[in-house]
Amino acid sequence: MIKQVTSLTNQTVKDIRALHMRKEREATGQFLAEGLKIIIDALDQGFAPQILVYGKDTDYHPLLKRAIDETIKSDGEVLEVTREILEKISRKDNPQMVVAVFAQIAKSLSDIDPASNDVWVALEQIRDPGNLGTIIRTADAAGIGGVILIGDCVDPFSVETVRATMGSIFALPVVKCTREAFLADRKRWTGSVVGTLLTATHNHRTAPYARPTLIVMGTEQSGLTPEIAATCDTNVKIPMKGRADSLNLSVATGIMIYAAAGL
Repeated sequence: MIKQVTSLTNQTVKDIRALHMRKEREATGQFLAEGLKIIIDALDQGFAPQILVYGKDTDYHPLLKRAIDETIKSDGEVLEVTREILEKISRKDNPQMVVAVFAQIAKSLSDIDPASNDVWVALEQIRDPGNLGTIIRTADAAGIGGVILIGDCVDPFSVETVRATMGSIFALPVVKCTREAFLADRKRWTGSVVGTLLTATHNHRTAPYARPTLIVMGTEQSGLTPEIAATCDTNVKIPMKGRADSLNLSVATGIMIYAAAGL
Protein backbone atom coordinates (compact mmCIF):
# COMPACT_ATOMS: atom_id res chain seq x y z
CA MET A 1 0.00 0.00 0.00
CA ILE A 2 1.22 3.52 -0.84
CA LYS A 3 0.97 6.12 1.93
CA GLN A 4 0.57 9.80 1.12
CA VAL A 5 2.62 12.05 3.42
CA THR A 6 2.48 15.85 3.45
CA SER A 7 3.89 16.68 6.89
CA LEU A 8 7.55 17.17 7.75
CA THR A 9 6.72 15.99 11.27
CA ASN A 10 5.89 12.49 10.03
CA GLN A 11 8.07 10.08 12.06
CA THR A 12 9.22 8.07 9.03
CA VAL A 13 10.29 11.27 7.29
CA LYS A 14 12.24 12.28 10.40
CA ASP A 15 13.90 8.86 10.54
CA ILE A 16 14.94 9.08 6.89
CA ARG A 17 16.37 12.57 7.32
CA ALA A 18 18.40 11.35 10.31
CA LEU A 19 20.27 8.91 8.04
CA HIS A 20 22.46 11.81 6.92
CA MET A 21 24.21 11.33 10.28
CA ARG A 22 26.76 8.55 10.57
CA LYS A 23 25.77 7.64 14.13
CA GLU A 24 22.19 7.08 12.97
CA ARG A 25 23.30 4.91 10.05
CA GLU A 26 25.44 2.83 12.39
CA ALA A 27 22.64 2.55 14.97
CA THR A 28 19.98 1.49 12.46
CA GLY A 29 22.10 -0.41 9.93
CA GLN A 30 20.39 1.58 7.18
CA PHE A 31 21.48 4.07 4.54
CA LEU A 32 19.96 6.45 2.02
CA ALA A 33 20.23 6.18 -1.77
CA GLU A 34 19.03 8.88 -4.15
CA GLY A 35 17.76 8.50 -7.69
CA LEU A 36 15.82 5.92 -9.66
CA LYS A 37 18.93 4.59 -11.43
CA ILE A 38 20.67 3.60 -8.20
CA ILE A 39 17.46 2.06 -6.87
CA ILE A 40 17.00 -0.02 -10.03
CA ASP A 41 20.66 -1.09 -9.85
CA ALA A 42 19.98 -2.27 -6.31
CA LEU A 43 16.93 -4.24 -7.43
CA ASP A 44 18.97 -5.82 -10.23
CA GLN A 45 21.46 -7.01 -7.59
CA GLY A 46 18.67 -8.43 -5.42
CA PHE A 47 18.39 -5.61 -2.87
CA ALA A 48 14.90 -4.17 -2.32
CA PRO A 49 14.32 -0.90 -0.44
CA GLN A 50 13.04 -0.98 3.10
CA ILE A 51 11.45 2.41 2.42
CA LEU A 52 10.78 3.97 -0.99
CA VAL A 53 9.90 7.66 -1.26
CA TYR A 54 8.82 9.45 -4.43
CA GLY A 55 7.40 12.86 -5.26
CA LYS A 56 3.70 13.07 -5.99
CA ASP A 57 4.51 15.01 -9.19
CA THR A 58 6.96 12.36 -10.45
CA ASP A 59 6.28 10.94 -13.91
CA TYR A 60 4.98 7.42 -13.42
CA HIS A 61 7.82 5.72 -15.30
CA PRO A 62 7.69 1.91 -15.71
CA LEU A 63 10.90 1.68 -13.66
CA LEU A 64 9.25 3.61 -10.83
CA LYS A 65 6.35 1.16 -10.95
CA ARG A 66 8.84 -1.69 -10.71
CA ALA A 67 10.52 -0.07 -7.70
CA ILE A 68 7.16 0.43 -5.99
CA ASP A 69 5.97 -3.09 -6.74
CA GLU A 70 9.18 -4.76 -5.55
CA THR A 71 9.31 -2.66 -2.38
CA ILE A 72 5.76 -3.65 -1.48
CA LYS A 73 6.44 -7.29 -2.40
CA SER A 74 9.37 -7.36 0.03
CA ASP A 75 7.21 -5.85 2.80
CA GLY A 76 8.81 -2.43 2.46
CA GLU A 77 7.09 0.90 2.96
CA VAL A 78 6.21 3.24 0.07
CA LEU A 79 5.58 6.95 0.61
CA GLU A 80 4.26 9.50 -1.86
CA VAL A 81 5.43 12.91 -0.62
CA THR A 82 5.53 16.60 -1.48
CA ARG A 83 8.51 18.30 -3.11
CA GLU A 84 9.16 20.14 0.17
CA ILE A 85 9.65 16.82 1.95
CA LEU A 86 11.98 15.57 -0.77
CA GLU A 87 14.06 18.74 -0.43
CA LYS A 88 14.33 18.22 3.33
CA ILE A 89 15.24 14.54 2.92
CA SER A 90 17.92 15.22 0.32
CA ARG A 91 19.07 18.57 1.76
CA LYS A 92 19.03 20.02 -1.77
CA ASP A 93 16.84 22.58 -3.55
CA ASN A 94 16.74 20.41 -6.66
CA PRO A 95 16.27 16.92 -5.19
CA GLN A 96 16.04 13.56 -6.86
CA MET A 97 12.36 12.68 -7.15
CA VAL A 98 12.89 9.13 -5.91
CA VAL A 99 14.92 8.12 -2.82
CA ALA A 100 15.12 4.91 -0.86
CA VAL A 101 16.33 3.48 2.42
CA PHE A 102 18.27 0.21 2.25
CA ALA A 103 19.78 -2.14 4.79
CA GLN A 104 23.56 -1.97 4.90
CA ILE A 105 25.34 -4.96 3.41
CA ALA A 106 27.60 -5.90 6.32
CA LYS A 107 30.71 -7.92 5.43
CA SER A 108 33.79 -8.85 7.45
CA LEU A 109 37.28 -9.98 6.45
CA SER A 110 36.32 -13.58 7.17
CA ASP A 111 33.60 -13.33 4.50
CA ILE A 112 36.22 -12.67 1.84
CA ASP A 113 37.78 -15.55 -0.09
CA PRO A 114 40.91 -14.05 -1.69
CA ALA A 115 41.01 -16.83 -4.28
CA SER A 116 37.52 -15.95 -5.56
CA ASN A 117 38.88 -13.07 -7.66
CA ASP A 118 42.21 -12.13 -9.22
CA VAL A 119 42.34 -8.58 -7.84
CA TRP A 120 41.18 -6.80 -4.68
CA VAL A 121 41.86 -3.33 -3.32
CA ALA A 122 42.45 -2.09 0.24
CA LEU A 123 42.33 1.58 1.25
CA GLU A 124 43.96 2.84 4.43
CA GLN A 125 42.37 5.82 6.19
CA ILE A 126 40.56 7.15 3.13
CA ARG A 127 38.63 10.26 4.18
CA ASP A 128 36.96 11.71 1.07
CA PRO A 129 33.49 10.28 0.24
CA GLY A 130 33.74 11.22 -3.44
CA ASN A 131 37.05 9.40 -3.80
CA LEU A 132 35.73 6.31 -2.06
CA GLY A 133 32.57 6.23 -4.16
CA THR A 134 34.57 6.62 -7.36
CA ILE A 135 36.95 3.83 -6.34
CA ILE A 136 34.03 1.48 -5.60
CA ARG A 137 32.57 2.33 -9.01
CA THR A 138 35.94 1.73 -10.70
CA ALA A 139 36.40 -1.57 -8.86
CA ASP A 140 32.98 -2.66 -10.09
CA ALA A 141 33.79 -1.61 -13.67
CA ALA A 142 37.04 -3.59 -13.61
CA GLY A 143 35.31 -6.67 -12.18
CA ILE A 144 37.56 -7.02 -9.15
CA GLY A 145 36.59 -8.81 -5.94
CA GLY A 146 35.87 -5.98 -3.52
CA VAL A 147 37.15 -3.08 -1.42
CA ILE A 148 38.65 -3.30 2.07
CA LEU A 149 38.69 -0.20 4.29
CA ILE A 150 41.51 -0.15 6.84
CA GLY A 151 41.39 2.01 9.96
CA ASP A 152 39.55 5.30 10.37
CA CYS A 153 37.86 5.70 6.99
CA VAL A 154 34.93 7.66 5.63
CA ASP A 155 31.62 5.83 5.89
CA PRO A 156 30.97 3.88 2.66
CA PHE A 157 27.23 4.30 3.31
CA SER A 158 27.20 8.09 3.53
CA VAL A 159 24.87 9.79 1.06
CA GLU A 160 27.85 11.36 -0.75
CA THR A 161 29.73 8.08 -1.10
CA VAL A 162 26.67 6.13 -2.25
CA ARG A 163 25.90 8.84 -4.81
CA ALA A 164 29.46 8.67 -6.21
CA THR A 165 29.27 4.88 -6.60
CA MET A 166 26.42 5.27 -9.11
CA GLY A 167 24.90 2.02 -7.84
CA SER A 168 28.12 0.00 -7.55
CA ILE A 169 27.76 -0.06 -3.74
CA PHE A 170 25.36 -2.97 -4.33
CA ALA A 171 27.62 -4.86 -6.75
CA LEU A 172 30.64 -5.87 -4.67
CA PRO A 173 31.59 -6.30 -1.01
CA VAL A 174 32.94 -3.34 0.95
CA VAL A 175 34.60 -4.47 4.19
CA LYS A 176 35.61 -2.29 7.16
CA CYS A 177 38.37 -3.45 9.52
CA THR A 178 40.98 -2.19 11.96
CA ARG A 179 44.65 -2.04 11.05
CA GLU A 180 45.30 -4.82 13.56
CA ALA A 181 42.64 -7.05 12.00
CA PHE A 182 44.04 -6.46 8.53
CA LEU A 183 47.57 -7.35 9.62
CA ALA A 184 46.31 -10.50 11.35
CA ASP A 185 44.47 -11.49 8.16
CA ARG A 186 47.54 -10.88 5.98
CA LYS A 187 48.58 -14.54 5.94
CA ARG A 188 45.53 -15.48 3.86
CA TRP A 189 46.76 -13.34 0.94
CA THR A 190 49.10 -15.82 -0.69
CA GLY A 191 49.42 -13.99 -4.02
CA SER A 192 50.90 -10.48 -4.17
CA VAL A 193 50.18 -7.65 -1.75
CA VAL A 194 51.24 -4.53 -3.63
CA GLY A 195 51.41 -1.11 -1.98
CA THR A 196 52.07 2.34 -3.42
CA LEU A 197 54.86 4.55 -2.08
CA LEU A 198 56.58 7.62 -3.51
CA THR A 199 59.93 6.15 -2.42
CA ALA A 200 59.36 2.85 -4.23
CA THR A 201 61.65 1.84 -7.09
CA HIS A 202 59.27 -0.55 -8.91
CA ASN A 203 57.17 0.93 -11.70
CA HIS A 204 53.49 0.02 -11.29
CA ARG A 205 53.48 -1.61 -14.75
CA THR A 206 56.37 -3.97 -14.06
CA ALA A 207 55.47 -5.10 -10.55
CA PRO A 208 54.91 -8.83 -10.01
CA TYR A 209 51.13 -9.23 -9.77
CA ALA A 210 50.75 -12.82 -8.59
CA ARG A 211 47.13 -13.94 -8.19
CA PRO A 212 45.22 -13.09 -6.12
CA THR A 213 46.63 -9.56 -6.01
CA LEU A 214 45.72 -7.16 -3.24
CA ILE A 215 46.38 -3.50 -4.11
CA VAL A 216 46.91 -1.34 -1.00
CA MET A 217 46.52 2.43 -1.22
CA GLY A 218 47.10 5.15 1.37
CA THR A 219 45.98 8.76 1.63
CA GLU A 220 47.08 11.50 -0.76
CA GLN A 221 48.58 13.45 2.14
CA SER A 222 50.64 10.83 3.95
CA GLY A 223 50.42 7.59 1.96
CA LEU A 224 50.52 4.22 3.68
CA THR A 225 51.44 3.93 7.33
CA PRO A 226 54.79 2.19 7.96
CA GLU A 227 53.01 -0.86 9.42
CA ILE A 228 50.92 -1.43 6.29
CA ALA A 229 53.74 -0.60 3.87
CA ALA A 230 55.99 -3.11 5.63
CA THR A 231 53.51 -5.96 5.17
CA CYS A 232 53.39 -5.51 1.37
CA ASP A 233 55.37 -7.92 -0.80
CA THR A 234 56.19 -5.12 -3.22
CA ASN A 235 55.83 -1.35 -3.15
CA VAL A 236 55.45 0.53 -6.42
CA LYS A 237 55.01 4.05 -7.71
CA ILE A 238 53.13 5.55 -10.62
CA PRO A 239 55.51 7.71 -12.71
CA MET A 240 54.66 11.40 -13.12
CA LYS A 241 56.42 13.48 -15.76
CA GLY A 242 54.61 16.79 -15.38
CA ARG A 243 54.70 19.48 -12.70
CA ALA A 244 52.15 17.81 -10.42
CA ASP A 245 53.76 15.83 -7.62
CA SER A 246 50.75 13.69 -6.77
CA LEU A 247 47.61 12.11 -8.20
CA ASN A 248 44.06 12.16 -6.91
CA LEU A 249 43.58 8.98 -4.88
CA SER A 250 40.68 7.67 -6.95
CA VAL A 251 42.66 8.23 -10.18
CA ALA A 252 45.77 6.53 -8.78
CA THR A 253 43.72 3.61 -7.48
CA GLY A 254 42.02 3.23 -10.85
CA ILE A 255 45.42 3.08 -12.57
CA MET A 256 46.62 0.43 -10.11
CA ILE A 257 43.43 -1.66 -10.43
CA TYR A 258 43.64 -1.75 -14.20
CA ALA A 259 47.37 -2.50 -14.18
CA ALA A 260 46.91 -5.38 -11.73
CA ALA A 261 43.93 -6.73 -13.64
CA GLY A 262 45.77 -6.54 -16.96
CA LEU A 263 43.03 -4.45 -18.56
